Amino acid sequence: MKGITFPAWHGKHYVTLAELLVRLGSFGLDLKWCVEFDEFVDPQSVEMETHSADAGMDTLTLLSLTTPFSS
Repeated sequence: MKGITFPAWHGKHYVTLAELLVRLGSFGLDLKWCVEFDEFVDPQSVEMETHSADAGMDTLTLLSLTTPFSS
């Protein structure tokens, strides 16, 4: 198995990866993340894989790439 996918729900609310990263608090700041995709369905996917290549990316970078924003 190369990775894991899981749905996260709190009641009827879907919990995003960004929300989970924030909930990790200070524990999560020291983590390194390696992100790989089987399918690229989001333009951010390529950027996430690029940032996580080699030594991985830090939590704040992952958070910035997974947090939805509006223009």
